[in-house]
Amino acid sequence: MKLFWKDQISLILFYLLQMLLIPLLYWLSGEKRPISIMLYGIALSTVVLLLYLGYRYAQHRRLYEALNNPKSMLEEHLVSLGDTPLPEAIYELLQLIDRQYQDQINLHVRRMDQHIVFMNRWVHQMKTPLSVIQLSLEDLEDEAAISIQEELERLRRGLEMVIYTSRLDRFEDDFHVESLVLNKVVSASVAENRRLFIRRGIKVNIQINPNFTVYSDAKWLMFMLTQILTNAVNYTSGTDKTVTLSSQHIGTDFVLNITDQGIGISPEDLKRVFNPYFTGERGRQYHESTGMGLYLVQEICNRLGHTVELQSKLGEGTTVQITFHNSDHLQR
Repeated sequence: MKLFWKDQISLILFYLLQMLLIPLLYWLSGEKRPISIMLYGIALSTVVLLLYLGYRYAQHRRLYEALNNPKSMLEEHLVSLGDTPLPEAIYELLQLIDRQYQDQINLHVRRMDQHIVFMNRWVHQMKTPLSVIQLSLEDLEDEAAISIQEELERLRRGLEMVIYTSRLDRFEDDFHVESLVLNKVVSASVAENRRLFIRRGIKVNIQINPNFTVYSDAKWLMFMLTQILTNAVNYTSGTDKTVTLSSQHIGTDFVLNITDQGIGISPEDLKRVFNPYFTGERGRQYHESTGMGLYLVQEICNRLGHTVELQSKLGEGTTVQITFHNSDHLQR
């Protein structure tokens, strides 16, 4: 209604100006007619104006309602705005804009799909020469072979990050939630990254209750754990350090804590560590960070209904907490 009155404000002002001219014309012409006749004419004109405004609003009511609340119009996908020429013309214009917008969206989606397919094929093709090099290095024991082995694993983790990042846009088609024994998943993830721990001389302490069962996707959960464990190792300097994985049962939720004894994160960087491509002061110092690991962890947790939080102190270490909501607690 407010928009309607704003639209008619010029007509109302013009009408008021016209009504002011009537007594002025009477005065200039020297007419001595009773003032009641003049007031009657003004009243009659006002009634005619109000009838016109009411008819105009009734004609364009749906148009004004849609313009007052454009979000509802979009949710209903361009409902008809009326049968009069102006609403019909606006409706046709919106339909034309919508078709052009949908064409652009469809074109963008097709290009993204082609890009994702290309990336997936490229990653799988790159895995083959990496596996061949890996097999060739197994019989070698010198320091150069160990260095190459470390770089190969870094390449493999980078390729996995690429393929999982590309799958994130189609996450709803690529996950399967099931009941998982948390201790088994954590142990499998640690075993998969055992060479990284061995090379850096870092111990692993698993304190997961074997009875804890959570609902998650095994593949995506393993990927998240790999990202967190890799960060824990990369940002831990020196030897004889330990990465501890422990669990808590809080109400109906289970919490997985991954604690390292690394360099920690500065307070000013704590609120930004989940931003994409953010490496922070410590990440730039160690040249190990891509700025995508924790971002992907948070995105995956959001899609799986988990919660991820991070606590850290400089020089003391970092704890990453993953909370699995509404999980089952199996008693054995």
